[in-house]
Amino acid sequence: MESYALLLGSTLSAGTVLALASLGLLINEKSGIVNLGAEGMMLCAAVAAFATVVHTGSFTLGFVAGMATGALLAALFGVLVIWFNTNQYATGLALSLFGVGFSAFLGIGYVQAKLPDTPKFAWPGLSDLPMLGPALGTLHPLVYGTMALAAAMVWFLYRTRAGLVLRSVGESPESAHALGYSVRRIRLGAVAAGGALCGLAGAYISTVYTPLWVEGMVAGRGWIALALTTFATWRPARVLLGAYLFGGVTMLQFHLQASGVQVASQLLSMLPYVATIVVLVLISRNPAWIRANMPASLGRPFHPGG
Repeated sequence: MESYALLLGSTLSAGTVLALASLGLLINEKSGIVNLGAEGMMLCAAVAAFATVVHTGSFTLGFVAGMATGALLAALFGVLVIWFNTNQYATGLALSLFGVGFSAFLGIGYVQAKLPDTPKFAWPGLSDLPMLGPALGTLHPLVYGTMALAAAMVWFLYRTRAGLVLRSVGESPESAHALGYSVRRIRLGAVAAGGALCGLAGAYISTVYTPLWVEGMVAGRGWIALALTTFATWRPARVLLGAYLFGGVTMLQFHLQASGVQVASQLLSMLPYVATIVVLVLISRNPAWIRANMPASLGRPFHPGG
């Protein structure tokens, strides 16, 4: 039973990375912007956070550096696609490729670097739970913070005026503009906020989840987060559940190996990506259902004078 409790704890931790990135991308897409640069933003944020912790010893500053890096790169992407009307898909791919190469260049001097010991956490009440206590009572605060963030995002999007405005910009930017809202600024704010969350996900990977720096360590999670946003039909609660589902698939490979299951490690490593492909194939069989849930102006440029 203890091994299953540990599997649950590691699933929540692995799912936190995907949940943070997916919630960030969901904010982007709710405003009508598609950002395919999540992988690059997460990598740059990961190396920025890792370097910050190495030099300052502060994990908090590391998270701040990761969020700032993600927000800065996303804002650059936003200016290009919102004001200069560059193609969103091509610009996002360029950002992703740039992030992969730039992070590898910046991280050369940090490959052998070591971080301070990660702080230990013990949550009163959770630590005392029978069987599950050792797994759930010692998780990083960001794991539970991500759950709270998903709940807060549900409230923001569907219970506040600002959330209504954001969704209206994603559904009909022309109507929002006619009502006097600055569509471009709202979209840029959403893109920057989404980038900050992607940056936080990257920072969590390099400083907490696997506290080291290795080139390409995000390992496709940015692309999985993009698929997860569609899989969850742009709903924060479903994003959270989907992230834990994919996190569980990821950790299952290690659990099976530890249990002595005789399966090639390469096949087990394929599980998260196979699951992503299967999910995309399944949801693509009903395009009408996707169109009914996705923001109507998703990926479509907006020209205030047009």
